[in-house]
Amino acid sequence: MAVLAVRGDVLVTWGKELRVDGLSALLVVVISLVGSAASLFALRYMVHAQLLLRVGEQVTETRLGVFYTLYLFFLATMLWGCVTNNIIMLYVAIEATTIASGLLVAFYWDRRGLEAGYKYLMLLTVGITFALFGCVLLYTGASEEAKRLGLNPLLISDLRQVASAIPRSTALLAAAFLIVGFGTKAGIAPFHPWLPDAHAEAPTPVSALLSGVMIKMAAYALVRTVGVFYEQFAVITTFIIILGAFTMLLGSLLTLVQEDLKRLLAYSSVGQMGYVMMGLGLGTYLGVYGGLFHVINHAVYKGLLFMATGAVIYAAAGRRNIHELGGLGKRMPVTATCFFIGALALSGMPPFNGFWSKITIYLAGAQAGQWWASIIAIACGILTLVAMVHAAYRVFWSEPRDPAATASVREVPATMLVPMVGLAAVCIVLGVYPQLSYPLVSKAAEAIVGVVTGGPGVAGLP
Repeated sequence: MAVLAVRGDVLVTWGKELRVDGLSALLVVVISLVGSAASLFALRYMVHAQLLLRVGEQVTETRLGVFYTLYLFFLATMLWGCVTNNIIMLYVAIEATTIASGLLVAFYWDRRGLEAGYKYLMLLTVGITFALFGCVLLYTGASEEAKRLGLNPLLISDLRQVASAIPRSTALLAAAFLIVGFGTKAGIAPFHPWLPDAHAEAPTPVSALLSGVMIKMAAYALVRTVGVFYEQFAVITTFIIILGAFTMLLGSLLTLVQEDLKRLLAYSSVGQMGYVMMGLGLGTYLGVYGGLFHVINHAVYKGLLFMATGAVIYAAAGRRNIHELGGLGKRMPVTATCFFIGALALSGMPPFNGFWSKITIYLAGAQAGQWWASIIAIACGILTLVAMVHAAYRVFWSEPRDPAATASVREVPATMLVPMVGLAAVCIVLGVYPQLSYPLVSKAAEAIVGVVTGGPGVAGLP
């Protein structure tokens, strides 16, 4: 599928209800890559007795069966959302991911997990309802013109062709609803309060999926729907850039003050989604390319960082607060190396993959005359570097406050190390040879830019 997308082919079936272009193929590849790595990591992680010290019991075979059923359903709904061409089915798919992932967030069934799951389901259900209102407004606003031209206003590829006929007030209201709805799912500030709790309390393989791919899938839905108005209303793109800058600044500042490793990574995800939104909001080829390249890079290194943190939790009897750890580098050298690679990639340091997507976004902002946004993005990159290096140093290099607490720590089993090393290798390969991802990312960027410029072949029929 990805090979066909790189060739410029658009795959359709079921009366165009399912449709795969370059953008869809990019998300499918990212979800499959991170999902496969997290699945392998989960095999040993989820049966470790010490992971459930909060509830005082080992995971039973029945509960493991429930976990993997929900896990696979979660992956399936995300993949479905990336290939559907029906605007209402896109909402349904994203709502289905909420149900599956909400149950996974609360999987440990203790007070913290249940509270995080409740907060997650409540806020996302309310937020995504706004997206439904936006989808309905798009349909009703475009119906008359679509029927006159013999098009189906429920299909995103057809909707693009009649978007200009939607009344201005209806279009702006629909765009506002869609930004709030899908923006909540994507963890965009100020709609992000669910994210730190959900990512922190979910089992680590689920955290890797939530941060690595689920919030990217929501950003995909946002650009698929709101993108049809880019050409008509420049104010929408400007608002998305402002929202992205605010998101990256807030997320970076909150990352600095976290002591819990998983919450630190969760808040950094908020900041990194700001980069994605800034790139997509610029609407230029370079900006969109940088935003989509960052989607790949963030999925890889954030999945790596959550797995490395999960390995620390596994080996350190459930401890994940920075002040409780220290000196683990000598006892867990592979995990420490993987964490440092992920941390430097997240911070945008060469020669790792995060450097190229971030510098592309910086240059795109400057090229578009949005210097203020590029300056904020660079400053946030520095804040992220400080936060990640500080956390890595205290966990792996500094002397532990309580040496007895970490005396029994050992490196994790090979089934957990393999996906970590694999993702770390991807961070290095894409950092040394970023051209490797160019064909697919370029086709995906053209899919969005075609909507912005009204050009052929994107997010609609070629």
